[in-house]
Amino acid sequence: MTNMIPISLLELALVAQDSNAGTTFEKTKEIAQLADTLGYKRFWLAEHHNMPHVASAATVVLIGYIAGQTQQIRVGSGGIMLPNHSPLIVAEQFGTLETLYPGRIDLGLGRAPGTDTQTAMAIRKDFFEQSRQFPQNVETLETYFSESNATANVRAFPAEGTNVPIWILGSSRESAVLAASKGLPYAFAGHFAPREMLVAFQLYRDNFQASEFWDRPYAMACVNAIAADTDLEAEILSTSLYQMFGNLVLNNRKPLQPPVDSLSNLMNSLSEEARFQVNQMTACTFAGSKQTLAAELKEFIRYSRVDELMISSPIFDHQDKMKSLRLLKEVMDSLNQDQ
Repeated sequence: MTNMIPISLLELALVAQDSNAGTTFEKTKEIAQLADTLGYKRFWLAEHHNMPHVASAATVVLIGYIAGQTQQIRVGSGGIMLPNHSPLIVAEQFGTLETLYPGRIDLGLGRAPGTDTQTAMAIRKDFFEQSRQFPQNVETLETYFSESNATANVRAFPAEGTNVPIWILGSSRESAVLAASKGLPYAFAGHFAPREMLVAFQLYRDNFQASEFWDRPYAMACVNAIAADTDLEAEILSTSLYQMFGNLVLNNRKPLQPPVDSLSNLMNSLSEEARFQVNQMTACTFAGSKQTLAAELKEFIRYSRVDELMISSPIFDHQDKMKSLRLLKEVMDSLNQDQ
């Protein structure tokens, strides 16, 4: 490691078994406040729809709530699914957030709907056309944020001149090339689709064109990470994550499940096809003690050459999750001190 690697946190506001959205929002606030106190760099929330146990559907509202409950941590979207929205409305919303919380708001943009096809069409009838227009809509959004739009007939207030940092999010080579061509930072969704991550990062670096905002490529990987006092305890905590992905593959909509005693028994209970899919989706999952995570994350950072690490930690018990976040920050602090 040659540079300081910040650690950030992605949250889906997952509703656990026997819980509800209100309790989940309270826990999300407490997690954000802890991350803020510990020195995490960012706290991002993701846009999903028609998922009964993902409470971050009104992503902008939740970002505002979290920003208002924290002091220093950057709060943003991981991401806003731009084809669902008018660029003008997104600019107005994030310009408002930036005005309320100056220097603390990030706008991560994705191309997918964050939901199923039928729901995507319910959100916006021309979703698929807007998806194809994603690069042009990113450019339109940049224009609304810029001071140079002051003479246009259509302007975004109070966004104009705020220059909210825009990130391109993705899980493919296409998103990497787009981020590179626009000179924007790039975040890869390794927490559920890691297969093309290394290739995408290389394409991004090779094709990066400096912009007025960034003079060099800046790559962030989002991975699953769970820390506990022992490797076995962390593995048991991780079974909630593996159940979540198993239920996703099987289209079995359930809240976040409590952990089970054996990860191997859990995986063996799946069909061969489902097990293969879950293993693909969780290939960038790190679970263990501080010592184990220090070795594994150091190696991951070395070969991925990321500039920043973002973690997703679907842990069932709130206190276990809070402890995991503390341990993970200690791991990253030790790696940065040892460089």
